[in-house]
Amino acid sequence: MHRRPGKHRLKYRAFMLALDLDELSSIGARLKLLSHNRPALMSLMDRDHGERIDAPIKPQIEAKLRASGIEWDGGRIVLLTMPRLLNYAFNPLSVYFCWRRDGVLAALVHEVSNTFAERHFYVLPARASAKGVVAQACNKEFFVSPFLEMDLRYEFRVTPPAEHTAVAIVVKRGEDIALTASFTGARSELTDANLLRAWAGNPLMTMKVVAGIHWEALKMWCKGVRYLGRGERAPNPGRPAGGEAGHPLRGPPQPHRRIAPAAVLAAPLADRPSPR
Repeated sequence: MHRRPGKHRLKYRAFMLALDLDELSSIGARLKLLSHNRPALMSLMDRDHGERIDAPIKPQIEAKLRASGIEWDGGRIVLLTMPRLLNYAFNPLSVYFCWRRDGVLAALVHEVSNTFAERHFYVLPARASAKGVVAQACNKEFFVSPFLEMDLRYEFRVTPPAEHTAVAIVVKRGEDIALTASFTGARSELTDANLLRAWAGNPLMTMKVVAGIHWEALKMWCKGVRYLGRGERAPNPGRPAGGEAGHPLRGPPQPHRRIAPAAVLAAPLADRPSPR
């Protein structure tokens, strides 16, 4: 929801997959509707993530953790993302959950893509609350919308994949809220039956994401929301520097928000205990 000069609300259904990067190569052996690095009804291609190259994803994320000084000892990395549907993929946001070998969540890597085929990674240390919610914050460093200036601050509240998952983002302009966005999902076992059910409920989901971005942008422009383009940096004296973990949201989100609820969250290995 943009709050200058008006408000805009949108809501779409979606589903995402939570996939252990160590188990991608085994997907095709046990599923017919989801494949790794080959076309299928649903697929996950290595080149759709990370540095957009035909190479395993996990070493690319490991390199980003090391470059950011994150202490991580080679544990599990789970990717929360939308799959390629009918060989078409676009993910505005994918999240990598990086656990240490002792089961403690060490970091989240937020992989942000825009409609100009550009990508940026926010690599942030993670510290979960007693309720399992991870709170993080960082400055905006990457262009995503011509209706939002660059001098903004992101505040994340994330519930790692278990029986439920949630990713909420509050975009702050100083102490004011410029936009809120969230995804919530309930876990379903990763089976062909559940994949078919999810696809049948949203068969053109990834195409609708791109179409929806442009359609909502047109509606915002017609409402008179200021179009900034790519280059404007509005002054924001209240903007702190850097990224951090454990940064609480200051008060509840404002009612003007952008929400994307989930129809299904498909997660593998339903019999595996959830990481701490």
